[in-house]
Amino acid sequence: MSWGNQTPMPAPVEHQEKTTSRFRFGLFEADAESGELRRSGVRIRLQAQPFRVLICLLERNGEVVTREEMQQRLWGTDTIVDFDHSLGTAINKLREALGDSAENPRFIETLARRGYRFLAPVTVADSRLAETTPHVREFAESAQSAEAEAARESAAIAPVHGRAIQVRVVAGVTAAILLLAGGFVAGLQMQRSSQSPPLISQVTFSGRVSPGDPLFESFPGTATEGSRIYFPQIENGRSVLAEALIADGETSTMPLPDELAAPSLGDISSDGSRLLLRNHLATAPEQSLWIVSTIGGTARRIPGIVAHDATWMPDGQRILYATGNDLYIARDNGTESRKLATLPGRAFWLRWAPDGSRLRVTLLNSETHTSTLWQVGSDGSNAHMLLDNWNSAPPAECCGSWTEDGRYYVFQSARSGNGNVWAIPEHGGFLGRPAAPIPITNGPLDYRAPIIERGGRRTFFIGLNTQSVLLRYDRAASIFVPYASGLGIARRVEFSRSADSVAWIRQDDDSLWRSRSDGSERLQLTGHPMQVFTMHWSPDGRQIVLMGRQPGKPWKVYTMDADGGHVQEVLNEERSEADPDWSPDGKMLVFGRLPDLMAEASQPKAIYLVDLGTKAMTKLPGSDGLFSPRWSANGKYIAALSIDQKKLMLYDVAAKTWRPLAEQNIADPSWSHDDGAIYFHDFAQTDQPIFRFDLKTSRVERVADLHDLRSASVVDYRFAGLAPGDVPLISARMSTANIYAADLPH
Repeated sequence: MSWGNQTPMPAPVEHQEKTTSRFRFGLFEADAESGELRRSGVRIRLQAQPFRVLICLLERNGEVVTREEMQQRLWGTDTIVDFDHSLGTAINKLREALGDSAENPRFIETLARRGYRFLAPVTVADSRLAETTPHVREFAESAQSAEAEAARESAAIAPVHGRAIQVRVVAGVTAAILLLAGGFVAGLQMQRSSQSPPLISQVTFSGRVSPGDPLFESFPGTATEGSRIYFPQIENGRSVLAEALIADGETSTMPLPDELAAPSLGDISSDGSRLLLRNHLATAPEQSLWIVSTIGGTARRIPGIVAHDATWMPDGQRILYATGNDLYIARDNGTESRKLATLPGRAFWLRWAPDGSRLRVTLLNSETHTSTLWQVGSDGSNAHMLLDNWNSAPPAECCGSWTEDGRYYVFQSARSGNGNVWAIPEHGGFLGRPAAPIPITNGPLDYRAPIIERGGRRTFFIGLNTQSVLLRYDRAASIFVPYASGLGIARRVEFSRSADSVAWIRQDDDSLWRSRSDGSERLQLTGHPMQVFTMHWSPDGRQIVLMGRQPGKPWKVYTMDADGGHVQEVLNEERSEADPDWSPDGKMLVFGRLPDLMAEASQPKAIYLVDLGTKAMTKLPGSDGLFSPRWSANGKYIAALSIDQKKLMLYDVAAKTWRPLAEQNIADPSWSHDDGAIYFHDFAQTDQPIFRFDLKTSRVERVADLHDLRSASVVDYRFAGLAPGDVPLISARMSTANIYAADLPH
């Protein structure tokens, strides 16, 4: 083969030594002995000289290999060759084989006037014996020695006693082998029990990886094809699709169609070329699925399918998707859809075993919002829970992934509110018993969503360390500024109608607190394990009604004294209750049900009144399909939202009629203190504005938006309530999460 204008001479003898090394990176494997490059086991045609350039770079992974070193290594100093042209041609051929580019390198980086560097992580395997652990090699060698010794002893026995003695010798050898095996297993168990926690390294550094929000069925999703990790990232208050180089964490965003305004990542194809996405900004429980190329430029919607999660089938041509409580299989063009199984909950994080024999999913309970790991056969049969009774607290296991060799299944589990990563050894425990999960992380961050390195032994996961601050809107300066009175960590705030007291929910542990409006006389009203979502003062300021839940229980409405104590559950029913508020006389409550994205999609929604004296409950006329009620202080109106959060509705208590006020994306409605307007947050617009609807003029006025934060450190925000004078308050998140990595046990 000719390179450039000259024919290259054979490499110097000192560089032609035979090697048995194999290099694995991403989906590729390069065998230096056979001269073959394979992708996902399929051989790729690559000429000899580009292959030798590849081996040279792989042997110095992560280092700069100078052009002079390549010339000496591959051509020799005495070779007559147009070196620059030959090397450039070899690099171009190599990039073509790897699907790489010089402008946006994934594997080979060009350093001008210096040389080249291989970027992706590389795993080296020298020989079949070297790939096994020292314990395995020791056991194999011991067994071989025992067998050889047995053979020698058998040959020395006289023929007349041969059969009987041979039986005894074989039995002795068998016993020896079993003892060695027992010692090997015991050694592994001792090694595992004494193994120090793995070292955790940081991969990304922006602090903007989207951690998801399981409360609203938004599980964090990540994927890798070997050299890069793909994940949703928060930019300017919105979720975008991002990719980061594993080698150095350099992060960039990927363009997507406008219909994918809030991408949620489901899975990556086995060849690393396609991502499965859905738009989580939509408030419907099921959304359209999209296939997006990992190299950008193409995105197509899968017709006829809506789902809340999906994964690729092992064949790479079909998809498995979850809608409602059912699992379906279809081709990636949406055709030939058929049901695989019906499960007792909504399935997320669908992952096939490496051999395709079984499926594991995260199952969300629609009533308690607890999550468990389940396994299903490849034909949809034998669905059962994993790790039953393993977590002494209400189950909170989620988001598992298999290693490529099937030895470990890695997942996340939350205990006492903190998430960590665990691994189940799939080879089982002693005498075939199921092996207990092994902890991979132990804080201090909240770790989520582990995935596995392609062809390696590392797991990547999200580490969450949210930092939020309460800000108030300064109308004169048109800017959000820190709120005083020691409420910096509040995520939701409500002042009493006399404005002399304030209640708030801490963003770190969802506990409820109250104090004087100046921050004095602080008192904690609830604590672990109670989780509080929202609250309202009674008209006389002596009580608080709240929406809370105990672990593993539905959301319920409670009342309690404003000074603490006398916590009472209002209704004795199995369903969740949400967004309670007081009637003007304090004798009744109005409340609704959970929206579809809080796991009760199959249940009817309406708004109800409950008499606190008799506990009698009645449905508000015409309220079907509405939720999130707010009662005006003068008692004339009840505001509510449509279940898809696209309409603000108003109920006239005297006339018993409803009328629409605004049609756009709406969250967290809040009455002004004079009952003349309703404030709300449009979470779907690009700049996430806060609006004010004036009841007299029927006009919608923009009050503030993301641009008024004027801080590069703010990731996004939530509308937190109104301070006296109808001053908007927001809980601004200063950081969310990064991606980290840790080695799995060998």
